[in-house]
Amino acid sequence: MHRNHALLLLPRYVIIVVACTAALLLLGACGSGSLLGEVTLSAEIFTPAEDDQPLTISYHIGRDATVDIYLLDPSGGRYDLRQAQFRPADLDPYVLRFDGTAPTDDPEILRRMLPPGDYQLIVAAQAADGQRAEQRLGLRIAGQELSLPTIESLTVLPNSISPNADAIDDIAEFTYRLPVTATVDITVTAPDGEVVPIVTREEEGPFEQHHVWNGKRPNGSLLPAGVYTYTVRAEDRYGNLVQRQGSISLAQVGQPEARIVSAYIAPQQVMLGSVITVTVRVRNTGDVPIRTYGPPSGFQYSTDEVFSSVEEGRYTAQAGGFWRVGVDWDANSGGGALRYPFRWALSERPPDQWSTPGVEDFLQPGEEVEIIGQIQILRRETKMGFYVGLIQDGVGFFQDRTARTIIEVGF
Repeated sequence: MHRNHALLLLPRYVIIVVACTAALLLLGACGSGSLLGEVTLSAEIFTPAEDDQPLTISYHIGRDATVDIYLLDPSGGRYDLRQAQFRPADLDPYVLRFDGTAPTDDPEILRRMLPPGDYQLIVAAQAADGQRAEQRLGLRIAGQELSLPTIESLTVLPNSISPNADAIDDIAEFTYRLPVTATVDITVTAPDGEVVPIVTREEEGPFEQHHVWNGKRPNGSLLPAGVYTYTVRAEDRYGNLVQRQGSISLAQVGQPEARIVSAYIAPQQVMLGSVITVTVRVRNTGDVPIRTYGPPSGFQYSTDEVFSSVEEGRYTAQAGGFWRVGVDWDANSGGGALRYPFRWALSERPPDQWSTPGVEDFLQPGEEVEIIGQIQILRRETKMGFYVGLIQDGVGFFQDRTARTIIEVGF
């Protein structure tokens, strides 16, 4: 009888027994079905600072188990490489690649290269029924002990910022020194756990370093006020990883916003040398105070002057953050830098009553003010098209060419 036909005549239980035996033989190839099979090292001596490849640790798991892998130094110090990690039974070996570093319990040294010396490598497995198995191998780490990277002289100033575009504490500056070349990450973590990247995997040399943060997400969206945790991490080429942490607060967070409610320019017919009056109402429509300065309401210009030339230049445009209302005319050839040559502070109060008398004032959220400005017409033009705008110094014109009015000038 043909052999295949004979197999078909065997009782079913015999076939099952044969199949089970074959499975057991297959498991035998990976350690006779034992909880922990053979453990091997790619080398017994490892020089992590010089070897091009990591050390490989291979082990077989014959039953589902949790696995611990760690090193013991001669004094009994333990360095965990894996802790209670679940590993299902598998015919193929598991492989751990060891670069010579291990995590630590130090809050500032997250990973460090182990010092040279003789170690014991322990691979331990525990099954769900409590059975345990372990194997120990000797390992020598060779080479010289290397200095850890450090983050020296870390300073974050100010430690409370107000990202509201008023040019007062809008940004925080991170400064520090690296003694060796390292890859740096800087993040801030919000009270709700959101992590905001500032610097990501940037290689930096052994120099003084400087970064700024504007209190916003990378896409420019605002973060809520609160106390945040900043983290600066540096990793050298050997895998040593260090970090420094601290707190930084966000307060008065918001986007400044204002609108011209109304604007009037009169009279519309004047003689050369006469004065026109501009009346503008402005409301703070945002949720943060608006910082302002400049000639006060009521100040008079001539068409031969600009805001930066009056009173010995005390009203020259400053860094972004200051808002003013301005007037320009169609034929003005001053160019971008001299657009809106006539500007006034967004305040009804006299300068001696400003928040900082004579220096600056604030337009509070929801507050509306009326500003009156005057311009003496000295240009020999028969028609001048004047208009009003809302300006943030160094940033732009948030409301441009408003209430355009033709003024006829007689000679």
